[in-house]
Amino acid sequence: MNLKVQVRKKNLYIDGQWQEATEHASLTSPYSGDVIAYIPKANEKEVNEAIDAACRAKTVMAKMPAHERAAILERLVDLYEKRLDEAAEIIALEAAKPIATAIEEVKRTIQTYKFAAEEAKRIHGETIPLDAAPGGEKRVAYTVREPIGVIGAITPFNFPMNLVAHKVGPAIAAGNTVVLKPASQTPLSSFFLAELLQEAGLPNGALNVITGSGRVVGDKIVTDDRIAAITFTGSPAVGIGIRNKAGLKRVTLELGSNAAVIIDKGIDIDSIINRCVKGAFSFQGQVCISLQRIYIHESLYETFVQKFVEATQQLKIGDPLDPCTDVSALISKEDVERTLDWIHEAKQHGAEVATGGIAKGNILLPTVLLNAESSLKVSCQEMFAPIVIINKVQAVEGAIEQVNDSRYGLQAGIYTDNVHTALTAAENLHVGGIMINDIPTFRVDNMPYGGVKESGVGREGIKYAVEEMTELKLVVFNRN
Repeated sequence: MNLKVQVRKKNLYIDGQWQEATEHASLTSPYSGDVIAYIPKANEKEVNEAIDAACRAKTVMAKMPAHERAAILERLVDLYEKRLDEAAEIIALEAAKPIATAIEEVKRTIQTYKFAAEEAKRIHGETIPLDAAPGGEKRVAYTVREPIGVIGAITPFNFPMNLVAHKVGPAIAAGNTVVLKPASQTPLSSFFLAELLQEAGLPNGALNVITGSGRVVGDKIVTDDRIAAITFTGSPAVGIGIRNKAGLKRVTLELGSNAAVIIDKGIDIDSIINRCVKGAFSFQGQVCISLQRIYIHESLYETFVQKFVEATQQLKIGDPLDPCTDVSALISKEDVERTLDWIHEAKQHGAEVATGGIAKGNILLPTVLLNAESSLKVSCQEMFAPIVIINKVQAVEGAIEQVNDSRYGLQAGIYTDNVHTALTAAENLHVGGIMINDIPTFRVDNMPYGGVKESGVGREGIKYAVEEMTELKLVVFNRN
């Protein structure tokens, strides 16, 4: 694929119009360093205009029949399918996501909006038997779910289309409006979405895309009383700050992780090597549930390490627009420097670098560390880089303890042929999702997704996000 880059000045998307901002900043490719666009930096006045537009549109969206909301999302799906290659190239260009992985993301984005279109037609309440309690006779009760209003969505760089879809899709399905602040490195995907939704017939003001600093744009979205709910994906530090500032707003946070897999004795190593390598290094490890820690039974350790390292060394490094590329640049030079510092710290404390450990430009070579202590940054913090640690354990019980010895708890995996061991792990791993006989990186877009501890609060996955973005109302008829 060859993308002919035209460096253009982008505009804010407010109330269905492309509005020129008073200030712009250059956006550069993480891989080449070339300027690829000039991105608007919204000021407080422009953020206010976006929130005003969302407030004006919320009545229109709330009154729109479910089938019309679904039809808009279905048309959006059709547009993404027609422009799939273009969408993938945008992701590859702004995020340095290898194009094959970017295509996977666009396909998942399409599935996410399909789920949203379907969910729009099945938002419902329930009837309640009030005569189950004394004094409830001759009364009929039911509940309905109503849109909450204006959603403030703040999204990360690593899945600039699909994680946006997980916020915008359920918001539209439920009849809400959105003020979206995409990550500063990956705004082009969100501008592309705005263009498609405009063509799909979304009412003016129902989606507003505002780029700029977290201090100006993010803080205004979080603190403005006109916004009813915040949905955020990003770092724990920022997420905790959002929750502290949001007051009584409903807040959904998908935060950090240092996801782990446990490999029990007796597992066929050859059947899981490639899966584990993909989980560790897909999109340079910049995935919330990227496989960061591997705890493997001591009887399999040497064989697993040898085969894992061999498979890692076969990965192709290079240009994200090359269809053969497996690993490309990290999102910023600062992240390269950070991860090299963490690797150096690990080596100083006895960890062994089995492969990788060096950078070529902004590309950190896929890195495998052995025998890393649990207190090291490469183990206990979120790396968001192509680094995985492999440690041997004597038993699954000890591995479970090490997985739980973390400030995070998003997802974990275990490979075992013993159903009792699997159920023990499911009961004792303190995470939001447990993948049995798979890596923790598994996700499909209709499952409940979220974590415990510093991995966040609330759940995404369209049905579950709709619940977060609606209010439950009770209606009681007295027939006396």
